[in-house]
Amino acid sequence: MKLSSKVLLAMAISSITATAYAEPASQQFVPTTLASASAQSEAKGFIEDFSLGGTTRNWYSHESLYRGGKFKYKEHGVAKTDRNRTNWIQGTILNASSGFTQGTVGVKTEVAVYNALVLDRSKRDIKGGSNRTLADSDGNAVDQWSKLGLANVQFRVSNTTLTAGRQNFSSGIVDTIGNRPLPSSFQGVSFNSEEFSNLSFQGGVFDRVSPRSEQSLSKFRSEYSQQGANSATTDKVYTLGANYQPFESLKTSFFGANVKDFWNQYYFGATHQLGDSQVLALTTGLNYYKTVDEGKKLMGEIDNDTYSLSLGLAHQAHSLTFSYQQVNGNEYFDYLHETNGIYLANSLTSDFNGPNEKSFQVAYAINMAEYGVPGLKFNIYSARGWGIDGTHYTGNSNGAYAYTGIETQDGEKHQEYGVGAAYAVQSGPLKATAIRATYVEHRGSANQFDGSVKEFRLVTTVPFNIL
Repeated sequence: MKLSSKVLLAMAISSITATAYAEPASQQFVPTTLASASAQSEAKGFIEDFSLGGTTRNWYSHESLYRGGKFKYKEHGVAKTDRNRTNWIQGTILNASSGFTQGTVGVKTEVAVYNALVLDRSKRDIKGGSNRTLADSDGNAVDQWSKLGLANVQFRVSNTTLTAGRQNFSSGIVDTIGNRPLPSSFQGVSFNSEEFSNLSFQGGVFDRVSPRSEQSLSKFRSEYSQQGANSATTDKVYTLGANYQPFESLKTSFFGANVKDFWNQYYFGATHQLGDSQVLALTTGLNYYKTVDEGKKLMGEIDNDTYSLSLGLAHQAHSLTFSYQQVNGNEYFDYLHETNGIYLANSLTSDFNGPNEKSFQVAYAINMAEYGVPGLKFNIYSARGWGIDGTHYTGNSNGAYAYTGIETQDGEKHQEYGVGAAYAVQSGPLKATAIRATYVEHRGSANQFDGSVKEFRLVTTVPFNIL
């Protein structure tokens, strides 16, 4: 890391430490003891605790490229371009989950069927398919499709669970992503152990990912690698980590991952809370990633330190957050495609993760429950990134050609604005139904990766229970 990064990281840790002494009552040390109860001892039975339910999500998005940007598609074999793209899909999840059998070792199964129904099937609108609408080789929408999103068996002893099969997993490096009509999932074996009161452990080995908008399983690839026939893939991801809460107001997370022949990645996260939001509350968040190349270096040479620091103030219905993020490395801060393994504060429509990039975000949110409308929230934010410099990147020298065009990024910058409104139904047959509308505008300089785009999304998610 550069000296400036070290200084800023020290400031972030100092701010957490300082607040720890500012409010002793909120900083009561939490001793690590054995968990007071065993989850398995409370198992109700395989059939007795069976449940059947799920969610259905109506997902609409309209994008417009500007400043010369164009989407490409083919119509009657003729290549065409257009600045607009629309995707409208109904995604439904039907989840059947048994309870754990009783006894020392409990056994449970979980199966979830994912279904997508395309509501806008125009080839011109969907622009040949993407990770939004599944399309065939001619660019025609696959009108309706289904797959097994989850299919696993779980074994539990005391408070430790082993899961084998297709599953969800959540950590700072490998995390299920659910920002489309359907979420991703992973195939492999994982464990979660909560044998201690304030200390838990997680780990897993995964060989395939079930993408958000595909029927088949895929090998893992990186989010920012070049795509197509030359895209680098791997079929082994190992991860291990722990969540630890040393104080009532301080939560920490430590994770590492080996992505075979790509990289080794390490993550540390900390969140500290101080004060009472009815008067004034301060939340400090720190996220740090270290990434280095590994094995065959299919993603090229990588030596990257990336972090974000956020400071949030809350008073009753209002919150104001300031976030600074910095990439120290001549390549993108990269993560696994079809995962949400990027817990950085400025990961928005753009990830603000260009080589050597610095970014700053200001965000404001209001919770209308304080004004008599529970469930209604609004937010607005503005983020800017600058100093993007990929001219010193040498990772393609071994023939990997991982990051196409990165060397042309010299002093690139970009900015993003967003506004959103969300409402959760509080009671009645549609209780917990969530409706969210967002509008985002991103503007990038000539060689910035994300380009210039405006997007409106309207997403409605309805949960349901059958049994």
